[in-house]
Amino acid sequence: MDVDTCIPRARVEHAETAKYESEFKTGRRQYTQQFNTLYYKRLNTLKPFILNHARTKWEPKKIHLTPKVLNVEGPEPTFIVGTIFMDSQAKPSTLAQVENTHWISDPTPPRMYRDGTETVYLEDESGRIRLVGDAVDKAVLASGVVAAMMGCETQAGDFDVIDMCFAGMAEQPERTCSEDVFVALVSGLNASVEQPVTLEMQVLAEYLCGAAGGASDQKTSARIVQTVVAGNIMNVPVPPIGHTEDARANDRVPVQKLVASVDAYLSDIAACMPLALLPGPGDPSSASLPQQPLHPSMFAQCRQYTGFRTLTNPAYFEINNVLLLGTSGQNVRDLCRYSNETPCQLAAQSLQWRHVAPTAPDTLWCYPFTEHDPFVVRTTPHVYFAGNQKFEAGVAVGTEGQKTKVIMVPEFSVSHEIVLLNLRTLECSTVHIDACV
Repeated sequence: MDVDTCIPRARVEHAETAKYESEFKTGRRQYTQQFNTLYYKRLNTLKPFILNHARTKWEPKKIHLTPKVLNVEGPEPTFIVGTIFMDSQAKPSTLAQVENTHWISDPTPPRMYRDGTETVYLEDESGRIRLVGDAVDKAVLASGVVAAMMGCETQAGDFDVIDMCFAGMAEQPERTCSEDVFVALVSGLNASVEQPVTLEMQVLAEYLCGAAGGASDQKTSARIVQTVVAGNIMNVPVPPIGHTEDARANDRVPVQKLVASVDAYLSDIAACMPLALLPGPGDPSSASLPQQPLHPSMFAQCRQYTGFRTLTNPAYFEINNVLLLGTSGQNVRDLCRYSNETPCQLAAQSLQWRHVAPTAPDTLWCYPFTEHDPFVVRTTPHVYFAGNQKFEAGVAVGTEGQKTKVIMVPEFSVSHEIVLLNLRTLECSTVHIDACV
């Protein structure tokens, strides 16, 4: 691809990602451990922050903590802290699947887990108590969220919730970017075996590299300092259940050709600017979160450029003193099965919960960590984006002045749109890639 080099491309500082990558790197995975340790780590990590908010909010009203959820007694108002669990028949059941089909596969999830028939509990190391009341019915909640509930015990032994509070947004570093430079957020290229590089994808590469559009478009593209592809870079075909690979049949050849074509395509972008790739559910990476980086051996041409990186999903990275947190969208899509709020609103709410994937491992596959819960948000990012959604943008605001731009990145293969994020103002807009001549 011929690139017009008359307009020099802006360059900015890219911080090392090692201090962030270690959160989500798992190394060699072992699944002999239980998931209950992950829930205990999550509860113990977030409980001090929740207690601080709860005591500030309720103790002036002479409402005090009951340390264990099973110690709640009588009609006197109190508050308890624990992890929310929703019991719903709409949830997929591995045991039921094996019983009915004799296979274990990725189940097709229902549209909603929370349909009015679910039972909501709050649990800690002592046990669980059922939550009831209008406050629970109207609240935006999901399995795995750590929260404080204020209320009293009913005659049936349930906990009638009057109010609730969460951990709130974590501390946020200062943002000092003073240049009008852009990050291009892309997701859902969905390159396929049948058509590895579509015409729209080719025009997108030309636009990013400054070889498409008029003078105004080329000036804008020259200010793009980073491209991030957030998941579903390729759509690798899944073999049918019971399929056995036959080396003589060259089963891998179509996929190898697909990977080589995607590598050649992305190398054009990597030659012009730093390029980061997050794996998604359709990419050849681990199925459970955090997905590990796509293997560098798949990108022989791209890795010749120093600005090319393959990241985890989720991933933190810093550009020109702006901290970004991105996912490929599985966490947000799963949250949407618990609420009718928009994906952007739920993503913003997850920052208030201080956790980007609370529904893991209940309804979202994840690795059973035993030392810590990496999905806890320990530092509030300046930008939080999720790929493979419909475009939407908003702002999450914390009680201590934190502000995070929340962006839902559209699926390119469907919308033919990308998002340009201004690192100085954190304003964002979409660019529609039109392949019509």
